Amino acid sequence: MLEPLKRIIKGWLEASRRRGSEQRIRQSSRTVTRAALAADLARLGIGPGDTVFLHSSLKSLGYVEGGASAVIGALQDVVGAQGTLLVPTYYLPGGTVKATCEMSGYVFDPRAHGTNMGRLPEAFLKEAATHRSVHPTHSVSAWGRHAEWLTSGHHRAPSIFGEGSPWQRFVGLEGAKVLGLGVSMGPVTFYHVLEDALGAAFPEPIWEAREYQLPCLDQSGQRWDVPIRPFAPAVAARRIDYAAREDLRNYFAQEFDRAGLRVKGQVGDAQAWFIPGQAFFDHLKQLSAEGITIYSTPEQLAARPLA
Repeated sequence: MLEPLKRIIKGWLEASRRRGSEQRIRQSSRTVTRAALAADLARLGIGPGDTVFLHSSLKSLGYVEGGASAVIGALQDVVGAQGTLLVPTYYLPGGTVKATCEMSGYVFDPRAHGTNMGRLPEAFLKEAATHRSVHPTHSVSAWGRHAEWLTSGHHRAPSIFGEGSPWQRFVGLEGAKVLGLGVSMGPVTFYHVLEDALGAAFPEPIWEAREYQLPCLDQSGQRWDVPIRPFAPAVAARRIDYAAREDLRNYFAQEFDRAGLRVKGQVGDAQAWFIPGQAFFDHLKQLSAEGITIYSTPEQLAARPLA
């Protein structure tokens, strides 16, 4: 009885917080329409047939008329019927990968579990034509031409971001673009594709030794055990997405800018950017060969000049 009541109260508090946040944004920002967002995305360089992996901050766009659904609609309008949109829809009930791995009785079910990633991913999951990968920590959802192929078989991949995962399949697609709307170069899970591709050859020992087998159910209810290796806490604590690593975020932003790979613009009120998927992967690989990763220390950055 106590746990259901806690969930109800938590849901009410979260809904109240979101209403307050929306009201503040509406009072302090200009109103942005779906059509205006689509025009901005087109000016940025997103176009018909593109496959876009989205990383976003909804509130950064301003007050969007129609909310998260309008943002999704704008992206769909721009990439068109031959395009594809991917959105991270992770579900981490433990808060972290390791804590989720250590939860007793947790079985991921895409038919029942939502996402911890915010309002835009929540809205994306409700799209009728959305396909969702089966994965107990890093489920990805997609819409469009390549959606089914990108999301199928994730639960059979040997690692979260490895061969057969949505990220690995995304890299080689023509028109693949990693898109950031109102986010820095920090919260970009695409970085981890290289780590799983290189495995033991990656310059940093980033994984814990133990591999967990997390259960999940597919859309038909069949059970699968999925291999998960959490990140080593000591290394992860200096990763690019941690608050204290502004130096590393700035370094990567300048590196990709100077290499001519990051295209920048504005979408709504948000600073926006995209990097072509294959070029992003290739440059990360080149940087790792020179000892630079998303875990590099200030001393390592100082030893290697920018491009």
